[in-house]
Amino acid sequence: MPDPELPAEGPFAAHPAGRAEGPADGPAGGPAGGPAGGPAEGPAGRPADSPADNPARAGTRTRRARATARRRRGRGRVVKAVGFCAAAAAGGMLLLRGNGALDALGRPAATDGKAVGAASAASATADPAAPADPGRVLQIVAHPDDDLYFMNPDLRYSIAAGHPVTSVYLTSGEADGINAGEAQVAATPPDKPAYAEARQNGIRSAYAKMATGDRDSPWRRTVVPTAGGGHAEVDVLVAKPQVNLVWLQLREAGNVWADRPDSLHGLWDGKVPRLESMLASGSPVRQQFTYTKDQVVRTLVGFLKQYGPTTVRSQDPTPGRFPDTKHYTDHQDHFYGARFVQVALGAYAKEVKDRPHFSVQNYLGYFNGSLPSALDPDEAKTKLDILDTYAWTDRQNHCGSAAGCGDLKVADHPAGNHWTSSINYARGTATSWLTSDKEHGLWAFKVLDGQLALWHRDGLLGAWSGPRLLPGADGTVMDQGISTVTLADGRIAAFGTRTSFGAKPADYRREVVYTVQRAPGSQEFGEWTVLGTPETADENWTSDISAPAVAVDGSGQLAVYVRDGAYTLRGRVQSPTGTWGPWDRYGGSDLHGSPAAATDAGGRRVVLAATTKTVLGWAQPKAGAPLGPATATGLPAPALPITAQSREDGVRLWFRKPDSGAVGTASFTGDGGLKMTGLTDMGGLSGFGSVTASGHLLAGRSAGGQLGSGVGRGRPWARSPLMFVGAPSSTMNGKSTVDLAVMGLDGRLYVTSSADDPNAHLAPWQPAGPPNGSP
Repeated sequence: MPDPELPAEGPFAAHPAGRAEGPADGPAGGPAGGPAGGPAEGPAGRPADSPADNPARAGTRTRRARATARRRRGRGRVVKAVGFCAAAAAGGMLLLRGNGALDALGRPAATDGKAVGAASAASATADPAAPADPGRVLQIVAHPDDDLYFMNPDLRYSIAAGHPVTSVYLTSGEADGINAGEAQVAATPPDKPAYAEARQNGIRSAYAKMATGDRDSPWRRTVVPTAGGGHAEVDVLVAKPQVNLVWLQLREAGNVWADRPDSLHGLWDGKVPRLESMLASGSPVRQQFTYTKDQVVRTLVGFLKQYGPTTVRSQDPTPGRFPDTKHYTDHQDHFYGARFVQVALGAYAKEVKDRPHFSVQNYLGYFNGSLPSALDPDEAKTKLDILDTYAWTDRQNHCGSAAGCGDLKVADHPAGNHWTSSINYARGTATSWLTSDKEHGLWAFKVLDGQLALWHRDGLLGAWSGPRLLPGADGTVMDQGISTVTLADGRIAAFGTRTSFGAKPADYRREVVYTVQRAPGSQEFGEWTVLGTPETADENWTSDISAPAVAVDGSGQLAVYVRDGAYTLRGRVQSPTGTWGPWDRYGGSDLHGSPAAATDAGGRRVVLAATTKTVLGWAQPKAGAPLGPATATGLPAPALPITAQSREDGVRLWFRKPDSGAVGTASFTGDGGLKMTGLTDMGGLSGFGSVTASGHLLAGRSAGGQLGSGVGRGRPWARSPLMFVGAPSSTMNGKSTVDLAVMGLDGRLYVTSSADDPNAHLAPWQPAGPPNGSP
């Protein structure tokens, strides 16, 4: 929410060589399945796996039996088939009938029982007719309303699709305790417990409306002991008991960026040994408590054990600073809360083996308001309607609470700083995590449990193996967002960033790492190589670097690029001897999101990056040469993120048009300097997020979050219920097949294929590997 002391911030008008570090090939980290139950007790002191006390698990067997029907009703993403001729004419993505090989791709593969590297990985594909676990979503945010502003519409999609959803609120969001609009502030006495209660009431109303259509749908409010030694309030929506709210009720900072020792920031930095509770006036939790830093982590680990999520949503732990004032671009509670979540997830993954795999999605916060809007008008209006409910704009005492039924601080401007018009993922937007090899095998790289996860299909019709987790160094977790590149010798390299926590708070660090196949086609990957970061200290820019963009030019030279904390482009280039140069400065300004890189038909690397006003580009004059200067493309500002892919006509850029979500494209080449041609509006069913393209296939999330497919211009669109996390990825497999993959909310990889022909359709989606564990 807008902080009462939020300053007005407008839009933005020497490092070591890579070092090798521990092996990345080894046994998987924990089983793929199993219960995730923990020692926490339910509201009445009974075990938390009692259906009466843990409604998120109540009726599990019934939910599984209904899973297939519910999945058909769910929301997902759009797959648009497009053929290219010159600038890009419409075509289709199809599976030709009568093609035996492709038809086999639509059927589940059988178990091959082979060991994967040093680990034995199951390779069975589940029977799609069997009851499925839809997965569970756990959101952890700093304040009441952070989920509504920054995680919607994903939140609403998940609830509508029937996924169990639990939201955990770290602080009470009590601010100055004045629950009033601007005109009534002076006449309203502060009452922090009452304001915290009013915000809770607003959240309950908003969730009830999303889940049932009735803001007054009742809740059951209970007290549970936490693993950190305190107590939490757990609210269960009676009509939809899979919807839970967990209130930890710690004090908030009360300021976006100023020093406030009694806060999550102060606790993280050791400025205070304990952080006190701030109990809402109507909470059933009546006993005050305090938490140390470790107790906050243990509390979060306890709820992770109890709910066993397959998808965790959190805020951005590295939001950056404004270049002029050096103030944080996001609330300090938001990103220090997200850092507590990172530590808790690392501990949970390491300590609890009897649990499902989980993926993480991070969301951009306040700076959404300074970026081009990502949502179309209908989606934005629906999002605003939910905020209207939270803000109690009608002032009717429908909840019967003396504290009030919502947050009047935001009632004057429930859209915030244009936050209801947008949503942006802070990480996990790369679309090159699926790739193929010369034997038509497929390789997928995602992050599960804070480690790089690998899936592999041997050849065109082989069985899938994985997920196999490639371990990293102690005290580190991999961040979402993996980019792959095939080296000149045919080996695959996987790049990403990882976070290390260190012994002291100031040691927090995000850095670029990569691992390379030991040989083409091998399922063994070598030691992690650390390329470091252009940011020298967390205090400077909150370790704010983008995910890496990577490309190999026509001379075989490998390069990696990131956006740094000063919003400029930085990069390292590998020499023919294998050593890496320093983090070079390539200029540009006002860069946001992650850059995109690919190679044109002349073998020249082209790098593109979005700003709040346009897209900037860089190109090599020839393969092996240094990257040229930043060049204005003349494109209007796109909604984030952008993606790029090598094509016969150059490097093809894909982007979303602001306020509509429609897809646009343009082609770039480095021949004689950066040049753009073929700017084309591809249309689509709105939506937001990354777009992936291969051959005739164009894929991305549509309005409503649904997964759908189109088979050519003028043809009707079909929709599929598959829900997914982050970005889709696609790849050409040989000259005639396109493969497409997503990570489901259930923590499983899903794949489909198509002939690269305008008269075919996608094969049915199939899960790769065994079912995820179910608590």
